[in-house]
Amino acid sequence: MKEAIDYLKGKLDAFSRVPMSLLPTPCHRLNAISEMYGVEVFCKRDDLTGFGFGGNKTRKLDLLLAEVIDHDCDTIVTSGGIQSNFCRITAAAGIYRGLSVHLVLGGQAPEILAGNLVLDEILGAATHFVEASGFDELEEESKRVAQELESQGRKVFRIPIGGSVPMGALAYTMAFIEILDDQERLGVAFDHIIHASESGGTQAGLITGKLATGWQGKISGISAGTDRETLEEKVAVLANETAHLLEGHTERDAVFVDDAYIGEGYAIPTRAGKEAIQLFAEKEGIFLDHVYTGKAASGLLDWLEKGRLKGEKVLFLHTGGTPELFA
Repeated sequence: MKEAIDYLKGKLDAFSRVPMSLLPTPCHRLNAISEMYGVEVFCKRDDLTGFGFGGNKTRKLDLLLAEVIDHDCDTIVTSGGIQSNFCRITAAAGIYRGLSVHLVLGGQAPEILAGNLVLDEILGAATHFVEASGFDELEEESKRVAQELESQGRKVFRIPIGGSVPMGALAYTMAFIEILDDQERLGVAFDHIIHASESGGTQAGLITGKLATGWQGKISGISAGTDRETLEEKVAVLANETAHLLEGHTERDAVFVDDAYIGEGYAIPTRAGKEAIQLFAEKEGIFLDHVYTGKAASGLLDWLEKGRLKGEKVLFLHTGGTPELFA
């Protein structure tokens, strides 16, 4: 396995990055939760990536911004939900490098800004609010905005929702190597990585790392809004495309998504999610959000309660999103 890890590290070193994220992020035992359930549970703190209020999207922008610069673009266009974490980080990353940033956000422009929208405004990003029934419509509007800006003479780099393209997902192959380093530092061998999954990039990158290194543990994505079959297929395709960047491939059966904790739909809080947010705050001093990590943590806690993780060393990947709490 060491030879495979060293080989993968060499491949990953060839990709350009704009190092905004403060890495490695902390990884530590969740003492109270571990004692409550009799299972060793750890947390990888990607809510603490240290740039633009943090979160898993900063790792993706480290790579994607390098692409923007390589293409000599002066404008970035991306899209997402009205409280999109990726849009917030894209605004921070682009403006940090002197670029114009346009955000296409799903929903009506609110009378009073809150959460990520406050940060988008502070950063000076141009916001385009659009009524959309789903991510596909947002992507179409994003393309229209990009074309309009290009007609005005701007050189535009358009990033799909969540940065969930092969180059963005590759950031979590790099993060997987970091997790293996965390194991060594902590003296523990993780059996299972559990995290929120929706646009698919984080899970695809982790799976690419797992298969490239021969790691024998399990990776489980807890869906924030998409049904299991659809999301598993999306992750499988993206993982394979990501592996191709490294001259490798992935396997469909390495992808597992649990869609039992979605509730009424994407970005709609659940009772179990709220309870998970409360427990993590009270017991561990860690804040989660309602859209992603709260739902993922509700899945983790339910699995612990039902004994599904008995005897395992579990890593919960905190993907960030905490500004949503102020929405």
